[in-house]
Amino acid sequence: MYPDVVVVGAGVIGAACAHALTAAGCAVTVVDRGAPASGTTAAGEGNVLVSDKAPGPELDLAMLSRRLWPALADELGDIEWEAKGGLVVATTEAAAQPLLDFMRDQRAVGVDAREVPAGLVHELEPHLTRAVTAAVHYPQDAQLQPVLAATALLAEVTRRGGVIRPHTPVSTVDTGRDGRVRGVRVADGVIPCGAVINACGPWAGDFARAAGVPIAILPRRGIVLVTAALPLVVRHKVYDADYVGAVVSDDAALQTSSVVESTAAGPVLIGSSRQRVGFAERVDAHVLRALARKAVGLFPVLATVPVMRAYGGFRPYAPDHVPVIGPDPRLPGMWHATGHEGAGIGLAAATGRLIADLVTGAAPVIDLAPFRVDRPAVLEAA
Repeated sequence: MYPDVVVVGAGVIGAACAHALTAAGCAVTVVDRGAPASGTTAAGEGNVLVSDKAPGPELDLAMLSRRLWPALADELGDIEWEAKGGLVVATTEAAAQPLLDFMRDQRAVGVDAREVPAGLVHELEPHLTRAVTAAVHYPQDAQLQPVLAATALLAEVTRRGGVIRPHTPVSTVDTGRDGRVRGVRVADGVIPCGAVINACGPWAGDFARAAGVPIAILPRRGIVLVTAALPLVVRHKVYDADYVGAVVSDDAALQTSSVVESTAAGPVLIGSSRQRVGFAERVDAHVLRALARKAVGLFPVLATVPVMRAYGGFRPYAPDHVPVIGPDPRLPGMWHATGHEGAGIGLAAATGRLIADLVTGAAPVIDLAPFRVDRPAVLEAA
């Protein structure tokens, strides 16, 4: 008579959770304060990466997601899935050996990472700078169009009988006398349910606080430049080796690293930046200049290519850089799926699968202890 699960958040993480839950037989309602896929998901590049993750729980999650995404892409139709691979390069002597050491650590846990001899790197990327000192090819890296993916997942949820309610802010969670979740409160009343999934992205901390179970999820702003169409100039996702350091940095100040990739439509996307500025809605010219300068350093051919626009968004940042996935022991029926920062697109398929396994009582396919809600980094800083 009412949904088994309410998913709060209609970005790619919430959509993937709803898709997996309906596939497992749950009745699901998805609510979002805005339009589906209009928040963090709309500001993403669509990366499905294993190349930027050191051995550990997030890489395990990424490897699972990479196995799941191709079948999802076949099911969902045109989401611009491209299994084009990635290329990570060092452009200084000092960066070369750390990149190769990182590659060897990844290979030891099953990542397909291949050192590219200096004489062959320009066969993969003819327009790449000649200043490359080391390069690693990652055939497993892929890309998709995040808004297409999220909306296709939600369309399948609807086809299975699920309900999507956009422009429906949730103020808090209702509980019964037994202390369990019994619904979520919206403007026109309460949507009854037995479980709530907090998939609010960078706003997940606010929602958790309103529900009485605070968690430390903070917004981290990122900016992307979009060039005019430039077909076949950039063949892979290409980034400088310093990108990995920027991803795991705790520094609140601006972090930029060079990330360049083409899209199916032709324009080139240029990133990446990370900056903790709260929810400040601004695009700073000095950030755009830094991104452009570093991109031209990797691909000198970009120096004369027009930049058509820039866009930015907020990524859900957990203090220990590990997503939060699982039940909240303080509130039975409350679940979290957040904290993926800039990797949410790539990790969505696995996150949805794991949430569905947990909610339905199935055995998760990877160890979820590192992602638990009640770890010190998530609770103590809340």
